[in-house]
Amino acid sequence: MTLISRLLGFVRDTLIARLFGVDVATDAFFVAFKIANFLRRLFTEGAFAHVFVPIIAEAKQQDDPHALRQLINKTTGTLSLWLLLFTVLGCLLAPLLVWLLAPGFSWQGEQHALSVQMLQITFPYLLFIVLVAFMGGILNAHGQFLVPALTPVFLNISMIATAVWLAPQLDVPVTALAWGVLAGGVVQLLFQLPALARLGLLPCLQFDFQDSVVQRTIKQILPAVFSVSVTQINLLLDTLVASFLSVGSVSWLYYSDRLVEFPLGILGLALGTVTLPVLAKHHADENPAGFSNAIDWGLRLALLVGLPATIGLVVLAEPMLSTLFQYHDFSLEDVHSSGESLKAYAIGLLGYLMIKVLVPGFSARHEYQIPMRIGVYAMLVSLALNVLLVFPMAHAGLALATSLGALLNGAWLLKILFDHKVYQPSNGWLLFAGRLLLANVVLFAVLYFLVDVNWWQQWGSLARVLNLLKWIVLGGVVYCAALLLSGLRPSHLMVR
Repeated sequence: MTLISRLLGFVRDTLIARLFGVDVATDAFFVAFKIANFLRRLFTEGAFAHVFVPIIAEAKQQDDPHALRQLINKTTGTLSLWLLLFTVLGCLLAPLLVWLLAPGFSWQGEQHALSVQMLQITFPYLLFIVLVAFMGGILNAHGQFLVPALTPVFLNISMIATAVWLAPQLDVPVTALAWGVLAGGVVQLLFQLPALARLGLLPCLQFDFQDSVVQRTIKQILPAVFSVSVTQINLLLDTLVASFLSVGSVSWLYYSDRLVEFPLGILGLALGTVTLPVLAKHHADENPAGFSNAIDWGLRLALLVGLPATIGLVVLAEPMLSTLFQYHDFSLEDVHSSGESLKAYAIGLLGYLMIKVLVPGFSARHEYQIPMRIGVYAMLVSLALNVLLVFPMAHAGLALATSLGALLNGAWLLKILFDHKVYQPSNGWLLFAGRLLLANVVLFAVLYFLVDVNWWQQWGSLARVLNLLKWIVLGGVVYCAALLLSGLRPSHLMVR
């Protein structure tokens, strides 16, 4: 289901690039959308699952359906009220938010005003997407992953529909995308209600600010948000700095981030979503061996997919960007510039995946302060690197700084889990690492020496698509064959 959502996301972004190109208006939209997308990633891919799934796991162990329903009702009501107040405040403060997140736009009055207008349209998305994430956490805690995984599809469908049918009717066509974001939030919320109703857990709004579990949930949201979303905060800061750079920098970073999000969203989000309930159950059952093995499984899969994905994104950066986005107003220069930041973002892919796998190791045990503290340190390192790298590398330096911060964050989380003996590597890691190294060296050699890096500049759109697919399939076959010949078998990846 996540794969379907990501593919539709590519259709959406290809359509945006084709219809709107890269200019002042698209930069303005991507600043407003960056905030909406940032909130989506914070809550649907982070905070609520990490806070609420362990609480649901504990409540289910008590085998009291009435108490569980009361918990859900009170949390929903209290949270909805806070969200409504925050949404109204966000709309009123939209000019200040745009000034904070894209201060470079202040020098260009029209771009600033357009960003403010679209942010005021998209900001209420926060109310809907947080409730979507909350309900998705309830479903995940009950072993239902299909509906929450399919839900993001409706945001993409909504944005595609408004880009095609609403944009031509508006004086400023790009604002149609902002209305698509808002409509997508409403549809996503409505889509999850039947699944909750089938479980008998459809929330009824109850307001109880004094309930101890509700207070505990609300208090844990902020550190949970930060611990799993440092990379997203860094991406937002990239946008801030990029607003001072040449026109197009914000869009180049957006399109390159979208390509890195493809493997990260499919594997990283899936691993985090599936691993967290398993870890929470092992913690509730006081099963440290099962807890450690689940983390071990996640790390092996992250390496198995993350390393070849990194190689593919680096070697095929410009062919992929050209094939997906180079139509009409998306120029050859835009391909080159986006390719520079894509290669830089790809370097940190393994770090992003490790964060998705390792933070649940803390959240399942209700430890939110440690990953939050590490996240703060990693963010400060990224900020310092932003200053150092933006001058020689422009927008690509911002992407590289974010990648290095993610790698530091992931390595630090792993060290703490290892030092605290929460995670103990299972047998066979040295042999597994050797097989991975061999397969990835072979993959890199095949792509680097056989792919003509300039072929996409002379070919038409259909030929580019077919040729890109050829190299991706060939790379996948070569990689899998190298793994099998080295002796790796699917049983080596099973949770023991």
